Amino acid sequence: MIPIIGGLCAALVFAVSVLVSARASRLVGAPSTVAGAMVVGLAIGLPIALVTTPAPNLDGAALGWALMAGFGNVCGLLLTYVAYRSGAVGVVSAIASTEGAIAAVIAVLAGEILAPGSGIVLALIAVGVVLAASGGGEEEGVPIPRDRAVRAASLALAAAISFAFGLYGAGRIAGLLPLAWAILPARVVGVVVVAVPLAVLGRIHITRAALPYVVATGVAEIVGYVAYTIGAREGIAVSAVLASMFAPIAAVAAFVVFRERLSRVQIAGIVAIVVGVATLGLLQT
Repeated sequence: MIPIIGGLCAALVFAVSVLVSARASRLVGAPSTVAGAMVVGLAIGLPIALVTTPAPNLDGAALGWALMAGFGNVCGLLLTYVAYRSGAVGVVSAIASTEGAIAAVIAVLAGEILAPGSGIVLALIAVGVVLAASGGGEEEGVPIPRDRAVRAASLALAAAISFAFGLYGAGRIAGLLPLAWAILPARVVGVVVVAVPLAVLGRIHITRAALPYVVATGVAEIVGYVAYTIGAREGIAVSAVLASMFAPIAAVAAFVVFRERLSRVQIAGIVAIVVGVATLGLLQT
């Protein structure tokens, strides 16, 4: 039950993250959003880690998985936030949600076993991605050009692959480090690789209007990762797949918040992705 509860809680929090990060990235851009969110996350997580476990055992294996988790997550966020500026949030979040399915495949390649029939479900998810990326849709009454939609979908798919490696690394490190330290790699990488260089170059621009969304993104990302990491301690594949269910929640919310209108083909693609991801999760339970 722990992987299921952890994955579902992560999905709810990540859906919130989608909405606030989409708004923030459209106001100040992807790099500034990632930088600000990671600073917030590190400011929350590091003191807790230092108080609960001042000297964790960071051996070679733990460090390697930490780097995979950190860079996978940060690169995925950068790609996703850029995609939000080009295409529909519902489509981008749906394609990005295939991270769990990709992470499950990675887990299988590393030795875990998927249930029979998973290959067919993964094929369904792939078809859903193609359909979701097939049209432009519209947002707030303004049509989204097809070239922008395709670009956003391509970025979202690249983000999903990056997130998948991050999820797998986070799942592996969850068994090697205390929880408080297991959620820090992405925050540390984000601050060192993104925030610090941008600050030195004077390129972090977070407006007053964007600040609440950036802070909310940082909080939601770290809370979601806590939920996922707790679940992943008992089962990476199940937690990763269920955490990806943030997509349908975010798609419905984007319909209300951003007034997105998608074509029937895109909706069919999103439904295929959601059904595929949910089925894959059920097959593993």
